[in-house]
Amino acid sequence: MSTGQILEEVTKYENDQKEIKSELLKMCWYMRGGVTYQEAYYLTYEDKLLIGDIVEHNMETTRKTGLPFF
Repeated sequence: MSTGQILEEVTKYENDQKEIKSELLKMCWYMRGGVTYQEAYYLTYEDKLLIGDIVEHNMETTRKTGLPFF
């Protein structure tokens, strides 16, 4: 690989890492302390997807009912 290709890969990995961290922190926020960042970090990919589905379902229910979320 050329230096440019290596730098592109490193940048891609850095962006992936930031996205994962962002998703984990959002999950912790939505869980209101029910899951710590450390615990969220060690969840399986499937667990993260399932929790994300639950959060999305609850957000949709909140939108439909007009109940306050925050």
